[in-house]
Amino acid sequence: MADLKVVVAGAGGRMGAANIRAVAALTGLAVHGAVAGRGLALHAALDRPESPALGQDAGLFAGIGALGVRITDDLEGALEGADAVIDFTAPAASVAMAQRAAERGLIHVIGTTGCTAEDDAAIAAAGVAGARIVKSGNFSMGVTVLASLVRQAAAILAQYDVEILEMHHGKKVDAPSGTALLLGEAAAAGRQIALARHAVRVRDGHTGPRAQGSIGFASLRGGTVVGDHSVILAGPSERIELNHRAEDRGIFAHGAARAASWAKDRTPGLYSMADVLGL
Repeated sequence: MADLKVVVAGAGGRMGAANIRAVAALTGLAVHGAVAGRGLALHAALDRPESPALGQDAGLFAGIGALGVRITDDLEGALEGADAVIDFTAPAASVAMAQRAAERGLIHVIGTTGCTAEDDAAIAAAGVAGARIVKSGNFSMGVTVLASLVRQAAAILAQYDVEILEMHHGKKVDAPSGTALLLGEAAAAGRQIALARHAVRVRDGHTGPRAQGSIGFASLRGGTVVGDHSVILAGPSERIELNHRAEDRGIFAHGAARAASWAKDRTPGLYSMADVLGL
């Protein structure tokens, strides 16, 4: 079976380079858990018009051997003949890409964070319109399993306070992180409540007692931290902490590659990394 032809969007960034390496590593190989023989092949590498990476060989830019695919800003040319897009870019770009994916019936793997409710609604609509979208705040298999554990713990320990602490490198532009929000959604789902009505994202000054049933977030930024997340369930005389520490962006790229292969035989719609892992 032929390899899936993949476009890496945001190819000039750190996650773009990691995604290029992940796709190249799976060329001609089966992705774990996928149909044997269905690997991935880098079809195009796409970046914004002002990117300094334009024109460079995608493989050399990513720190591996030359792949014969140059980073381009030609969207239509990149999508022509493609099967899938792996997209870790910006909300507006991902919404626009989802619409293009729907028009062409493509697989669209979205790792972009910082999306608004309106952005998420537009992406979901693209799934209805014909794209096979896998969107997640974190494509790490470990975080996906962690979210499942958080959901169970929040349901069982229904009266315990939930606080989510995350830290990332100093260049991250959104807070709380997409992963923190994913974990918050898991806790809210476990308690059958809406996160939007129970989230507390900022505490400053005289805030009064903690509101019962709220889910708190705290964000730290600095250095070169790839991503640290802790979910704390604090109850009477005891505290449970569930932690995940990312040490290399490759774990996100590996998960995104797996998601692209998994989505090949799915019907159009919006899926999550939990669907990919069967959780």
